[in-house]
Amino acid sequence: MFDLQGKKALITGGSRGIGRAIAIRLAEYGADVVVNYVRHKKDARQTADEVEKLGRKCLLVKANVANGGDVREMFEIIGSEFGQLDILVSNAASGVLKPALELTERHWNWAMDINARALLTLVQQGLPLMKRGSRIIAVSSLGSVRAIENYTTVGASKAALESLVRHLAVELGSLGINVNTISAGAVDTDALKHFPNRDEILKAATERTPLGRLTTPQDVADIALFLCSELSAMIQGQIITVDGGYAIRG
Repeated sequence: MFDLQGKKALITGGSRGIGRAIAIRLAEYGADVVVNYVRHKKDARQTADEVEKLGRKCLLVKANVANGGDVREMFEIIGSEFGQLDILVSNAASGVLKPALELTERHWNWAMDINARALLTLVQQGLPLMKRGSRIIAVSSLGSVRAIENYTTVGASKAALESLVRHLAVELGSLGINVNTISAGAVDTDALKHFPNRDEILKAATERTPLGRLTTPQDVADIALFLCSELSAMIQGQIITVDGGYAIRG
């Protein structure tokens, strides 16, 4: 049920953290992988090394997913090298951590373009390489439904991302393509290092999580693997939360 032999997967923002964990997990079960990155080439190479150690092929493609031209060129490379795309994981994310009243139009557009609109561009450009049975997964966060200090642009863009997933699920359902969201709880990745109150966030999250520990990138990758398997064939347009129960604490 978890056999991904012959499958080709694209993971945006795949150089570190959750993206890297998903790339490695899918490769462990047979998928060849495209790791997209923008700035962290060394980290992307490390991800590729891990994938290739598993005997799988890994393409590294530098592309800004908020730039339509970059995305088009990326899919030209994927089409040339692989000829197909079975799994699309929209994981790349960015945003400015500021109070809402300090945000500018540029801050807003930056987060929306990378965190939400990019999925639409990826799907539009990637769909010609996808067939019935393909999977599209967006990675979101609890900030889409919770007010988190200084998280306004990211939270709003993640809420837009989740709405977009639902609309895509309806439109692509007739093509036999599954579209879903993974919403991750507090995960100690490099992205969290940008929060001035990082230690406080992690401590509070651990204390409030019924299972008693933080969510790891590997936990998120396990859900991605499930959503890529035949076991998830009738899951469509849904948000699967992986947070150890943190969100149910109010």
